[in-house]
Amino acid sequence: MGLVILLTAACIVAVFVCVLIVNAILCKLRGRRLTEKRTVDTVEGEAYYTQRLAKMIACATVSDKDGYDDTEFARLRAVIRELFPRVSDKAELKIFGDDCYVYRIPGRDTARNVMVMSHHDVAPVSGDWKYPPFSGTVAEGCIWGRGTVDTKTPLFAELSALEELLGDGFVPPCNVYLASSHNEEIGGDGIPLAVAYFQENNIQFEWILDEGGAVIDAPMGGIDCKCAMLAVHEKGRHTLILTADKEEGHGGLSGKTETPVVRMARFIAHVQKKQPFIRKISPEMRAMFEGLAPYMAFPMRLIFANLWLFSGLLKRMIPALNEQAGAMLGTSGTFSKINTGTDGSCQAEMLLRCVNKADLASDITALKGIAREYGIHVADALEGNEFHKPASMERPGYGFIKACVEHNFGYAACAPFILPAGTDARHFCEMCDCVIRFAPIDINNQQFKSVHGVNENIDTEAVVRAVAFYKDLLQRIQ
Repeated sequence: MGLVILLTAACIVAVFVCVLIVNAILCKLRGRRLTEKRTVDTVEGEAYYTQRLAKMIACATVSDKDGYDDTEFARLRAVIRELFPRVSDKAELKIFGDDCYVYRIPGRDTARNVMVMSHHDVAPVSGDWKYPPFSGTVAEGCIWGRGTVDTKTPLFAELSALEELLGDGFVPPCNVYLASSHNEEIGGDGIPLAVAYFQENNIQFEWILDEGGAVIDAPMGGIDCKCAMLAVHEKGRHTLILTADKEEGHGGLSGKTETPVVRMARFIAHVQKKQPFIRKISPEMRAMFEGLAPYMAFPMRLIFANLWLFSGLLKRMIPALNEQAGAMLGTSGTFSKINTGTDGSCQAEMLLRCVNKADLASDITALKGIAREYGIHVADALEGNEFHKPASMERPGYGFIKACVEHNFGYAACAPFILPAGTDARHFCEMCDCVIRFAPIDINNQQFKSVHGVNENIDTEAVVRAVAFYKDLLQRIQ
């Protein structure tokens, strides 16, 4: 009898292992067959585009919370009129705020609308740069300067695609909008003013494509191809005001040693260590794993192809594999602005970035419970709290954009993801079910990290490929 039980158990284990292996094999077979990366233009073509882009990079359109100086923004407007005369002449242009512009190319069906976006302001410059940050220097196969990645190259590519198509007599099947704000980097009013206009005039969009994702080096180990990452959601923002009063807070604390500052410090240390936030694999993360799993090496693919079994393990593994992917698992929190009041109290702010609104409410309840242990009061900030719904991956617009990405970047795996950062696109989420954040730029890890850092640059070949992508995207609209 014992031998029978042992053999039965062995058979069950063998079948179980076979199921895992078969799922991993089927997962690989379901993956799109990747192609070789081929050049899309000549050396002369690359030079043509990069020399034109350099004129836009040379405009130091740095946004400033302390005020708006139009000098460099006016320079950029003049460059755009010079480089893109057909767009300037044929498109309807509206300006919102100081310098947020929205172009409209009328289509055959004026009741339908799509939009591409890229902001034209850039982050401030600091540190030692290899080449001057506003020179647009072309060297080492790249064009260098602030905005080459974030996001004047995509804006240049959008305008170039429209300029060339209009020159060929192109009339889009629907209205094509191009929006570019002057204060995205500081969370300014440009795009919100445009959104208000669209809402007032009942203008709806089938899909909207802004910055966010890109074609990047593999985001985790075990993948040996480039990955085109399409952000279908970005984390919401919620600020908590934390106050430790001069009073002891509860009977277990000593007023002599447990000062408000000490209590606040211990609370922060507790939260940082325990991370009392809900962690789950959301539908967006599951779709990301399904998109990347076929291109993983076998040991990793075995795990990601069997999420029904390994999801609990992955929730612990992912933060170690990739910090950005770890942030997609749920709410994350950072502390700032710690100060003491004249009455001896201590106050701090905690910024929460959330994936799911319901989970955020539970996370805040858990934080309040911990805060009570340290005699700390928790209140919501009066402004700046926002959450925007994710894009629907079931909408035709998502499938259309994904198909265009796969066609133009056939050498890259393609998958959705959740963007930890914020974009102008989030303001459109309540009026469009398909807001996708993807810039068609092929960048390496150094270029990815150069955003808001030093030595921002992009390959000259990537500039040409971005133009080709937008031309193909616009021509594919039905």
